[in-house]
Amino acid sequence: MTSIIGPASYKFFGIFPAAILSFVLPIIGIGLFAYIIARRIAPLVRANPDNRFDQIGGRIKNLALVWLGQIRQPRYMLAGVLHIFIFAGFLILSIRSTTLVIIGFSDGFTLPGFSGVIGDIYNFFKDYAATFVLVACIIAAIRRGIIKPKRYAVPEKYGKDHTAEAVFVLGIISTLMLSESLFEASELAYEFQHSGQEHFLAPLSLVWIFKGMLASAPQNILQGLHIFTYFVHDLAFFFFLCFLPLGKHFHVITSVFNVFFMRVQKGNVKPVMHGVSDEDLDDLESFGVKKLEDFTWKHMLDFYSCADCGRCSDQCPANAVSRPLSPRFITIKARDLMFKNYPLSGEIYKSEMLVEDIYTEDEIWSCTTCGACEEECPLGIEYIDKMVDLRRGMVDEGMVPQSLQKPLKALEKRGNPYGKMEKKRADWWAKDKEFKAQYTIKDLAKDEADTLYFVDSITSYDDIIQDIARRTSIILQKAGVDFGILGKLEKDSGNEVLRFGEEMLYQDLKEQNTEAINETGVKQIVTADPHAYNALKNDYTDLPPVKHISQVVAQKIAAGELDLKSCQDPDKVYTYHDPCYLGRHNGIYEDPRQALDAIDGLTRVELEKSRDRSFCCGGGGLMLFYEPEEETRMGVLRVNMAAEAGANVIVTACPFCLVNIQDAIKVAGKEGQIEALDFTELIEQHIA
Repeated sequence: MTSIIGPASYKFFGIFPAAILSFVLPIIGIGLFAYIIARRIAPLVRANPDNRFDQIGGRIKNLALVWLGQIRQPRYMLAGVLHIFIFAGFLILSIRSTTLVIIGFSDGFTLPGFSGVIGDIYNFFKDYAATFVLVACIIAAIRRGIIKPKRYAVPEKYGKDHTAEAVFVLGIISTLMLSESLFEASELAYEFQHSGQEHFLAPLSLVWIFKGMLASAPQNILQGLHIFTYFVHDLAFFFFLCFLPLGKHFHVITSVFNVFFMRVQKGNVKPVMHGVSDEDLDDLESFGVKKLEDFTWKHMLDFYSCADCGRCSDQCPANAVSRPLSPRFITIKARDLMFKNYPLSGEIYKSEMLVEDIYTEDEIWSCTTCGACEEECPLGIEYIDKMVDLRRGMVDEGMVPQSLQKPLKALEKRGNPYGKMEKKRADWWAKDKEFKAQYTIKDLAKDEADTLYFVDSITSYDDIIQDIARRTSIILQKAGVDFGILGKLEKDSGNEVLRFGEEMLYQDLKEQNTEAINETGVKQIVTADPHAYNALKNDYTDLPPVKHISQVVAQKIAAGELDLKSCQDPDKVYTYHDPCYLGRHNGIYEDPRQALDAIDGLTRVELEKSRDRSFCCGGGGLMLFYEPEEETRMGVLRVNMAAEAGANVIVTACPFCLVNIQDAIKVAGKEGQIEALDFTELIEQHIA
């Protein structure tokens, strides 16, 4: 005998063929796995429909970048790099694991194409992959079990901590790496003892280390180790496969599907029911999500796919100010309910009203729909649509916070949340004596223009914010834009109404605005309100192209059609605050910055949380009218961030942000130290 006996030929005690065990283990493992998956699919089958088979090109791109490329992982550098090593190792070693299963029936089996040079190259990378995965698992276990970053903590009200499960899984993965490497090393050591033949191995890899350790081991020890480590690997592999769907590590299986089906278009909100047109909404017996099965199958897949990493909650501004909301536990509580209501055996339990069962009203109303959680999630889990759907269900049941009832009634009656007369919508700002003496604003109910300036409610009616409307008009005129307004025909854009969950009111506002806009014959729409921009661009249909004023300014400066003079206050340090509905939801980050940087002598610094990680001011989703339970204001945290960055002027391009940040400066006691300006004010001051 010159070579080691493989598991397919080995006989325990010289009698019982190991090949039988090699055959039985996969049969049991695959059969049990198929049964568990079938039970896990049950709630998805009962869920509401979701149209996720569109925009295939974008979905393939997400799959390549977010799932395969892991581009979101390094946003938390150490944890991200560790995950990338483990993920890449799994992909590389999946070929080896498949081969090992078959080696149990056929000694020396190799997959087609993996013999010869290609096989040698693969083995080289495979050995390093196993080594790096083991090292990553050890570091991850220390982080999770000993260091314990705060974002992994589970408050008592949310249930049990998952640290033990995480460390256990890291142990299983480590077992797979060690057993596979020992299986190969024992064979190579045995062969070397018989023939003296050396195989080139990846230096310092596990196989290289183990072969050196086993070089002088007795042959019977090598033979026993070879068979023992094979079945350790086989058992660990199929145990792991069946264990994955039982907890948070289900994402190992579901992530590829969840990322493929993740949101492609940003800024919009899912319809009340896929397949039901706006005209047929009146025929629906119930609106939104009330019970578990009211979620769509994609949102249930989200629940299964959560890795419990805590990134969403770590970036959530509501969680940062201790509102009763943590996106992470919106998902985990729903997943736990799915496991409870759809057990692996026995009857399916009846679902209760979710807001009374696992969620609270304050929890759902605390969301500002800023999108920070969705931007951070490495698995494409969505939250805004779920929150909106839950709110739709609550509104349908009459569960509306007292502080929001008045603005909703005003919107229904007057088309604005302030309850002011709609026929004077433009009078509040356009007919200011000083402004009117110098500038004339076209009313598109009477006049014609190429561009519509959509003002929206807060800019039309808020006494302080009305300056934004005047300054926007001045900028457009000096930039040579032929524009007009809808005046009394304009209604609230409905961006907040839709995200509040008042679907039928939103539909009414959208219908009236769409009709009024299309009757003007304008070729484009401009607004200075990111919330209006988002609604008109992403929620409405069949409208002319929509631009934010910052885009217009940046384009006009680049074209030489708008000149800016030197900075009036060169001693001040400016910072730009990215509004959620301009930045994260619509990807407009550079235009406002380019416009600010065109002001010669202006000193600008970046906030630590900027661009797609910008920190919400707290004004989204009708939050200006809501009175949440919180320890401090989001705006106060934002003002403190500006102070830490060394800025004394915060520039934003959103009226909601301006209101909240101005109030926050007062609350933070930083009046005279920091001021807040709207983008239009700064630009209008510097027009040459």
